[in-house]
Amino acid sequence: MKLEKKNVLDMKPPMIVLTGPTAVGKTKLSLALAEAVGGEIISADSMQVYRHMDIGSAKITQEEMRGIPHHMINILEPWEAFHVAAFKERCERALTEIYGREHIPIVAGGTGFYIQALLRDIDFTENEEDAEYRACLEKLAAREGAGKLYGMLLEADPEAARAIHPHNSKRVIRALEYHHLTGQKISLHNEQERQKQSAYNSCYFVLNDLRERLYERIEQRIDEMLAQGLVAEVEKLREMGCHRGMVSMQGLGYKEILAYLEGEYTYEHAVEILKRDTRHFAKRQLTWFRRESDVIWINKNEFGYDERKILEFMLDELREHGIVGER
Repeated sequence: MKLEKKNVLDMKPPMIVLTGPTAVGKTKLSLALAEAVGGEIISADSMQVYRHMDIGSAKITQEEMRGIPHHMINILEPWEAFHVAAFKERCERALTEIYGREHIPIVAGGTGFYIQALLRDIDFTENEEDAEYRACLEKLAAREGAGKLYGMLLEADPEAARAIHPHNSKRVIRALEYHHLTGQKISLHNEQERQKQSAYNSCYFVLNDLRERLYERIEQRIDEMLAQGLVAEVEKLREMGCHRGMVSMQGLGYKEILAYLEGEYTYEHAVEILKRDTRHFAKRQLTWFRRESDVIWINKNEFGYDERKILEFMLDELREHGIVGER
């Protein structure tokens, strides 16, 4: 299906969002959807932007792409910092190209904050920063551990703390910095941003599964990553100079294996922590998506796990929204 001219000229530009918790099956469905609608895929994954980080990020291979254009994959080195404002800026460049080809963008991935920033057209140009305060927090974390900062956030903004993993120092510091600069809670700010109207004519699909099946799939995926050589991948990154202070090395799978390689954990303990933290991550992802407005939930069990039925349901919704034409 080609993008109809009226969508660009007379309406908000079309956009499809396909998200959901880690390991739920977004990649496979996004490919089927892209083939059905003439779409190009924009990855909304904070780790797949990095080169050399393939196994731990479950990155799609060139062969698996089946000739479908993919954006926001392998665009940075692991030592380069990446944040939501950079994601939005690069995505908007890709969108210009996609619309120019009269194709439909499919934003696929599990980083809800990135999706929200793009969909609601959040402006980051006036975001204040306090480099001195941030540096102070970073030194405190290095001296007393990430738990110290997380405790500070629990006191300042409990709602934000519940949405952030205690070891995600980058997001904890940003939340504390926002509170320091504005006197307001970043959780309240995020809630206000959620109320913004979409800048696009969009369908926001969330793929989901029964919790026990999802957790089983998470464990299976991690076992597969380990069999594929995750430890060797992290060892190679270490040899390249990557360390736990880098944003890239805070990703699930990387920080746990790095701790094992540095003698902090046994191999078994590292794997146990990785599986546990990935389950917790999936739970936090679902909490985020439940707070979003205008979400279309796709519970796989309700379709009998029939991928053709799921795809047809999505296409019906896209027709209803005027994003694709009638058959």
